[in-house]
Amino acid sequence: MSGLKLFHTTKSGVTEVVPRLAEVEADVQGLVEAHMETLLGVRFLASEYGTGPVHGGRIDSLGLDENGSPVIVEYKRGIDAGVINQGLFYLSWLMDHRAEFEHLVRGQLGSTAAAQVLWSGPRLICVAGDFTRYDVHAVREHRRPIDLVRYRFFGSDLIGLETVASVSGGMRVIRRARRKTAVRAAAAVQGASMAQLADTVDEALLALGDGVNRVEHKQYWAYQRLRNFACLCPPQRSKVLVYLKADPKDVDLVPGFTRNVTGLGHHGTGDLEVQLRTPRDVERAQDLFRASYAAA
Repeated sequence: MSGLKLFHTTKSGVTEVVPRLAEVEADVQGLVEAHMETLLGVRFLASEYGTGPVHGGRIDSLGLDENGSPVIVEYKRGIDAGVINQGLFYLSWLMDHRAEFEHLVRGQLGSTAAAQVLWSGPRLICVAGDFTRYDVHAVREHRRPIDLVRYRFFGSDLIGLETVASVSGGMRVIRRARRKTAVRAAAAVQGASMAQLADTVDEALLALGDGVNRVEHKQYWAYQRLRNFACLCPPQRSKVLVYLKADPKDVDLVPGFTRNVTGLGHHGTGDLEVQLRTPRDVERAQDLFRASYAAA
């Protein structure tokens, strides 16, 4: 939001909508919690969750993201040098209280969601009026996935969210090691060509921006820019499937290449299915990849 200007247009001209901070921190928290899945791609679980007498704190918001990763959200009205350390403190508590978190998920979202909690990548999302360059540097030094999100209110009914920094912590090296194993296994069972094609798609999605994080789920790999924008499924015998967050209604669907799967069950998230069989298909899909990335 630092360089963004918003204008209201009328027949007589344009008027700038001046950005502002919330009156109090609770205004930001209340709005995000009420619309957390839309704003952050996270299913809301609890507000002001107590961490017990030993830790003696209260987590602003607890949630579960699209891939089943636990999420802690901390809010600050303006700039606060302690927001990252505070969130990491609660993240450590969360890792030591997995059964308690799964019990919460079971009560809010059901047994299936509780059984699929992905403990390999718990996340911290900090929503604040702004961050310093020291904050951005600090998150790059930690081994946990952290997202720094700057907010601004515009007028009486608009809010803007800007991802200042998004890092996957120390998971990238682990994922790359696993990726090689997965590709070799896929090559042996399903054919080297489809495994190589999946590898090409993986590189194309990661190359869309510096803030792209990849999360390995059992049934798919999710590519995330705060929210998922693409999900890559394991290669099949003759094709590779990618699910995108691009709106199928805005796409000229091509039989055998793109399909609207709204309301149809499938692994991963996204309503636009892209079927890839050759490297040329990956090239054809680049505009769709970029549109989905932009939408996230």
